[in-house]
Amino acid sequence: MNVPAARIVFSDEDRAAVLAMIDETLRTGLLTLGPRTTELEEGFRARHEAPYAVAVSSGTSALEIILRTIGVEGREVVVPANTFFASAAAVLHAGGTPRLADVAPDTLALSAGTVEAALDDDTAGVMLVHIGGAITPEVDAIRAVCERRGLFLVEDAAHAHGASLDGRPAGSFGIASAFSFYPTKVMTTGEGGMIVTADEAIRDDARVYRDQGKAGFLGGDHVRLGYAWRMSELQAAVGIVQLRRLDEFIKIRREIADEYDEGLAAIDGITPLITRSESNYYKYLAMLDPGIDRRAVKTTLKEQHGVSLSGEVYASPLHEQPVFAGLHRGSVAVAEDVCRRHVCLPIHSDMTRDEAAYVLESLRTVLAAVDPKNGTP
Repeated sequence: MNVPAARIVFSDEDRAAVLAMIDETLRTGLLTLGPRTTELEEGFRARHEAPYAVAVSSGTSALEIILRTIGVEGREVVVPANTFFASAAAVLHAGGTPRLADVAPDTLALSAGTVEAALDDDTAGVMLVHIGGAITPEVDAIRAVCERRGLFLVEDAAHAHGASLDGRPAGSFGIASAFSFYPTKVMTTGEGGMIVTADEAIRDDARVYRDQGKAGFLGGDHVRLGYAWRMSELQAAVGIVQLRRLDEFIKIRREIADEYDEGLAAIDGITPLITRSESNYYKYLAMLDPGIDRRAVKTTLKEQHGVSLSGEVYASPLHEQPVFAGLHRGSVAVAEDVCRRHVCLPIHSDMTRDEAAYVLESLRTVLAAVDPKNGTP
């Protein structure tokens, strides 16, 4: 059996629905900022119980637009050290400086304590990343820190479509949130992103920024230094169909996660990262014991068993990326440790229990063969 790291799901019915919408779009010639984009925005807004949603070209542009509308130029934004390049890059592109903070070992996310430790007089706000689609139970404590210090809280919800904590959806905790529709995400538009907010001013500015900073789509002065950050109608058609399947996709992923939770409890050398939120399981994370060679384990699983582990979140902390050299100050020891040791088991929106069982048995075999002297199978 071969189990890939990711599998993008479009049924025959879904492909037909997408093609029908694309055909209509091509027939009408309304290729951007038209009715499909509006339909996707309305559906995504409603699914996440938010007043407003603005579709854009990527999750990265969604973050940058939010930060530009808030205004971070010349100030710092607290960002977890174990997030994707785009989280910190969006701060820099918006004129701010990322301030890397450590994370909690049981969530891989910021905590109130790590946020407090990273604050100084130049701090403008905090970017909370929902790693792997899970929302940290400390989110309210983090928000309380922000409110007490007069800071904004933004959610990088690139992983978190449809996720929630105690029934509260991702995107409802900060002043605004950014979602990604990159192909590997739980739902996709191919490329694209979404801003979700309850702030009318952020919504209005986001619409201006995404369309070259113009005051109106059909004309008007350029009132912001915007970019071509629009989502096309063709991409929106894909997103509309994927959104219809979101709850089904999450249900399947949660069932597979339950299989992994139970199975990993009986395998030595690895510990599942149990989430306390209603995760969408964009990623299923587990920690290898110290000393086990992650690269060797991944290679052996793929070459000998046909099991491909998905990409880490993330393999190295931001300050080890060459482009961010010199950015870091202070200790981020937990982030460094979890970046080195975690793995992400394959989890797909149409994955079967037989596939999950095969992944677990393969992992059991490989970890049982690890040599304690060098950490390799």
